[in-house]
Amino acid sequence: MTIDIAQARPPGLPRRLAAMLYDGLLLLGVLFVAVALVVIPYEQVLGSSFPNQDPLARLILQGYLLLVSGLYFTYFWIRGGQTLGMRAWRLRVLREDGEPLRWRDAWVRFLASLLSLVPAGLGFAWILIDRERFAWHDRLSRTRLVILAKR
Repeated sequence: MTIDIAQARPPGLPRRLAAMLYDGLLLLGVLFVAVALVVIPYEQVLGSSFPNQDPLARLILQGYLLLVSGLYFTYFWIRGGQTLGMRAWRLRVLREDGEPLRWRDAWVRFLASLLSLVPAGLGFAWILIDRERFAWHDRLSRTRLVILAKR
């Protein structure tokens, strides 16, 4: 489904934050399961607790959880342009030409969104001063969020 970008309204910061909070809670549950899928078999097979004090083990686990987080978002963005939080707040992510995201677009958006979060969320706060209400990752990934009409 192509949406006319010229007619689409971009969401403001409160709506984006609400969708992010919703998705954050859902992602937390997904990450709990992801950790359990690693830690429980590790402890059962080796008979010792997971070495969470080992910097290398911790780094590998963090990388794994980052990958799981990326898969959560990119999967939903590819399959309909909406995460569950975005669906609740009637938001959809599209490419700048109005077309749905491809895998490459979704991963670029995910990685760019990490850049928006790192400096205390400044990349998201940028929406407040940007004329088109774009965050840093919208610009970097050439994607955008739009508000969908009520059904």
